[in-house]
Amino acid sequence: MPVTREEITAQSKLDRAQAQLGVDPVSNAITLEEAISRALKFNLERRSKMMEEALALKQYDVSKYDMLPKFMAQAGYGYRSNDRTVYSKDSVTGAPSLANPAISSEREHYTGDLGLTWNLLDFGVSYITTKQNGDRALIASERRRKAMHLLVQDVIGAFWRTASAQKLKGQVRSAIVSAEGALADSRKTEQEGLRSPIEALKYQRQLLENLKLLEGVDQELASARIELANMLNVPLAVDLKVIEPKENLATKVMALPIEQLEEVAVMQNADLREHYYNSRIAAEEGKKVILRLFPSLSFSYAGKYDSDRYLIHNNWNEAGAQISFNLFNLLSAPAQSRLAEAGVALADQRRIATQMAILAQLHVARLQYAFAIQQFNRADAIWVVDDKINMHTANREKAQAQSRLEAVANNTAAILSLLRRYQALSQVHAASGKLQATLGMEPEIGSVRELSLAELTAAVGGAMKNWQAGTLPELPKFPLPLETATPTPAPAATTQN
Repeated sequence: MPVTREEITAQSKLDRAQAQLGVDPVSNAITLEEAISRALKFNLERRSKMMEEALALKQYDVSKYDMLPKFMAQAGYGYRSNDRTVYSKDSVTGAPSLANPAISSEREHYTGDLGLTWNLLDFGVSYITTKQNGDRALIASERRRKAMHLLVQDVIGAFWRTASAQKLKGQVRSAIVSAEGALADSRKTEQEGLRSPIEALKYQRQLLENLKLLEGVDQELASARIELANMLNVPLAVDLKVIEPKENLATKVMALPIEQLEEVAVMQNADLREHYYNSRIAAEEGKKVILRLFPSLSFSYAGKYDSDRYLIHNNWNEAGAQISFNLFNLLSAPAQSRLAEAGVALADQRRIATQMAILAQLHVARLQYAFAIQQFNRADAIWVVDDKINMHTANREKAQAQSRLEAVANNTAAILSLLRRYQALSQVHAASGKLQATLGMEPEIGSVRELSLAELTAAVGGAMKNWQAGTLPELPKFPLPLETATPTPAPAATTQN
């Protein structure tokens, strides 16, 4: 049965209310630190990643109980349509007993038992599975870290686009009005025959080209506020304003030795740490495969009851031990062992390949950051020149020594230069965020649910100051432990840095 329109409407209202539940309203213009904090605390996609991590932790907690013995309580009822009668033989001679057939049980009776069963093989497999689920929970945590890095990069880019839209919106609208006024005057002059038609049309075409550029800028800036509001989980109807921070570029990190940055990336990068955990899971899977080749040994103890009145003892205790072994395991043992070794080798090779890719990514991100800073400095210098030209042109137009076409053209060029400057600044912060993500650096925060928005903003601000100061995290003395056995040798390869 398809969903009705009324159900969709009702659920949509509930979903919107749930999305805004616990979200602090925006009352004033927000800073970059607050924008990042709001995204970390209220972004819906990030909430999904946090719920995935929580689910992995719950699976880890549940798997611990699989190591416990089975504590079973059973109750039963039995009925047969006639008496259970038996013949007997003499235990010495083997001759049939001359007595009449004996009834051995009641037609209707009740049973019950309460007992423990513990299988040594199941315990070993459950123990290894629990360790694997613990590593899977850590993988979910690393994926959440990676999602945090990507979210911060997107928020910074949207923030600077919003800042540029906020700065340029008035100038763009004023320039469009001025260009449209000049276009209307030119068309009127053409109709009155005061200028040559060819000159008038060339004049109008240049004005239209400038108008096209200005309208393109206006269109590009129009969606920036909505994109930022969506990332921060702010109602789209809110007129979101931002406070443009001082342009304090983090250039000190570029002076750090590349070897130190490589060490940080190897220890902190979320993708690489995930592969470390995958290697441990593969190694444990190999242990599990080998463990299943052993005989299964189980122990049991139970207290039982039967209401059958023909029994002399209606209550009794039972204890037992049982060993079983599938002989065909001997045939599959070599193949199972090779399969386990191949899984470990594959996980190790993926980790090695990821490490080499991360190191290459670090070098590329460092170069991109340096080029982005260089391009921003160039765009800033171009804007300064275009802004001065625009000021001189405006002054000459007031003195009636300059045509309106040239004034509109220079004003358009100044606006475009300022836009490109903001774009270059956004690229600088995007490259900075990519370098931070490659290094695995993020704000040191606890649970975003427990921290208030002000506390989270302060933590984010401190992390940004540390990055601008070129302060790297303190690394542990030892690398991430790998609980693998003898590492599988990788094929020889030539690596170029």
